[in-house]
Amino acid sequence: MIDFPIAKINLGLNIVSKRSDGYHNLETVFYPVPITDALEIQLMDDKFPSTVRCDLKVTNMEIGGCEQDNLIVRAYKLLSERFPLPRIHAHLFKGIPMQAGMGGGSSDCASMIKLLNNMFNLGMSNEEMIDFAMKLGADCPFFILGTPQYAEGIGEKLEPIEIDLHGWTLAVVCPKIPVSTKEAFSCIKPCRTKIKCREIIKRPVETWRGHLNNDFEESVFAMHPEIGSIKQKLYDIGATYASMSGSGSSVYGLFHSAINMEGLFGDAFTHTCVL
Repeated sequence: MIDFPIAKINLGLNIVSKRSDGYHNLETVFYPVPITDALEIQLMDDKFPSTVRCDLKVTNMEIGGCEQDNLIVRAYKLLSERFPLPRIHAHLFKGIPMQAGMGGGSSDCASMIKLLNNMFNLGMSNEEMIDFAMKLGADCPFFILGTPQYAEGIGEKLEPIEIDLHGWTLAVVCPKIPVSTKEAFSCIKPCRTKIKCREIIKRPVETWRGHLNNDFEESVFAMHPEIGSIKQKLYDIGATYASMSGSGSSVYGLFHSAINMEGLFGDAFTHTCVL
């Protein structure tokens, strides 16, 4: 069985306060975009050691780290504590850039939960799957739903939001610059905004520039000026609105019509599509 985990962009991202547990409260709009991975699971054959319950093969991109620490495998382990799951193989084809602020790992995790639910008839509702997803990452619940959501808390408090970017051309640029989320947060000065992002996005996209902000941009652009220059270049080539997604390093632009970015951004990952 196969699923196609989607990416997301943040339409505004404001860090409003620091919590007593060391995390930060935020306000953002998660918007799904058609940049995908592919995740396939199948039953494991008997030649594999009995100690291996879920193995993971990743292709197209190197993700590093220990296989058993990957969110996909951790999702399997978490569900196996409640359900008698058989042993499985998982194959992940990476298409969503990593450390990009586009939620690829969280989306893979959510897809694993949904695949296990469907393939083995676990009978979980969306609410039950969200409960499991929340234990694995703050933005994992969004990917269970896969529809535009206004998020508060650490990203886990979701509220459906009406926004339609149908017909806009999305351009994404992700340079080969890893951005440490921990480092980005360390430079943040929490502050409540006068107008929440969920209100700003109700206005025409043409009015967003200068009002719909990502609070991480100030610190990330200072650490990595190249990322800031990508945002400016997107405006230079005609973007109506441009922003960094999450804590970076990807930057996206919304355009009224199709564009050609060939050769403009060196060896960075680039993607364009019509929403």
